[in-house]
This record gives sequence, C-alpha cells and structure tokens, in this order.
Amino acid sequence: MIVITRNGKTTIYEGWQAWLLIGAAIIVIWLVFAAIALIVVGTAITVGIAMLLLVPTLLVVSLVGFVMRRMRHDA
Repeated sequence: MIVITRNGKTTIYEGWQAWLLIGAAIIVIWLVFAAIALIVVGTAITVGIAMLLLVPTLLVVSLVGFVMRRMRHDA
C-alpha cells in the first residue's frame, strides 16, 4: 500500500498499482545510479589517458629545454 498526500487530499494505491509504482521507482533509481557510475568511470578513463599522454610529454619537453639551455650556456 502506498499513501500519498497532496494539497490536503490523500490518495491510496493498492494491489497492482502499488506494485507498478514501486517497480517504476526502482527502475528510475537504478537508471540514476547507472548514469552516475558511467559518469564516474568516464571521468576516470579520461583523466587516466590524459595523464598517460601528458606526463611523458612534459618530461620530454623539460628535457629538451634543459639540453637547449645547457647548449646556450656552453657556447
């Protein structure tokens, strides 16, 4: 049994209507959780790939800058 009170009016759902509302609520909640999980996983994958690409690139660029600075001071 589901009892909903809106604007002073009480509505009671029993039997198959209550089961239908509960089933719909479960599906909606499951979809919300699935969407949140997909957003979290997608963000983690994006950050991971960015780190895999950016960290080695920054190391190479800093090494090239270090070598170029040394060559300029030696000349």
